Amino acid sequence: MTSLDLLPIEAGAFYVMDRGYTDFARLYRFTQALAFFIFPAKRNLHFARRTSRSVDKSTGLRSDNTIRLRGPKTATLYPQPFRRISYYAADLDRRFVFLSNNFLLPALTIAQLYRCRWQVERFFRWIKQYLRIKAFYGTSVNAVKTQVWIAVCVYPLVAIVKKELKIDRSMGEMLQILSIGLFEKTPLIQAFTKESVAVSKGLHPNQLFLFNF
Repeated sequence: MTSLDLLPIEAGAFYVMDRGYTDFARLYRFTQALAFFIFPAKRNLHFARRTSRSVDKSTGLRSDNTIRLRGPKTATLYPQPFRRISYYAADLDRRFVFLSNNFLLPALTIAQLYRCRWQVERFFRWIKQYLRIKAFYGTSVNAVKTQVWIAVCVYPLVAIVKKELKIDRSMGEMLQILSIGLFEKTPLIQAFTKESVAVSKGLHPNQLFLFNF
């Protein structure tokens, strides 16, 4: 939540946030700066409904209400009304409740704006799951972007190798093998084969004896 203090607020802009950024004192700064926000409401939110607007339930909308906070602390931190929109995502079989300070846009547009944010979440989830970035070697913006882009470029290259050589291994396994044998001169098809190479237990003919028994 403290990162909101560093965020430049632009009048007229929309800030689509996660539930973890729920801080009504900080959110009120957006309203005072004439900016708009959209974020999922917490389940234990205490509020009173003021007005309701009709919605087309065939679009996934379930309700569109104007509310005010009723908590003794939250009502003081954010004295203005909220717009509370309930939306059912059929593809996810989940119901979402959004809070916003925008009362002009259609309710479906506000729900779709948050759906656009899901693509960002999926991208970062994909990074964590497949790119195997354990740590960043630099902390500057350029260093982080460079490392992420290198990892993003490596992934499709490995995917091409997997398809062209018809390798029966998962992408995760292939990336792990590459990370271990990165500096070894081994043919790719040999590095990714699942067949173990038989190692002869016999002595090398040129091997010298340390002890001659």
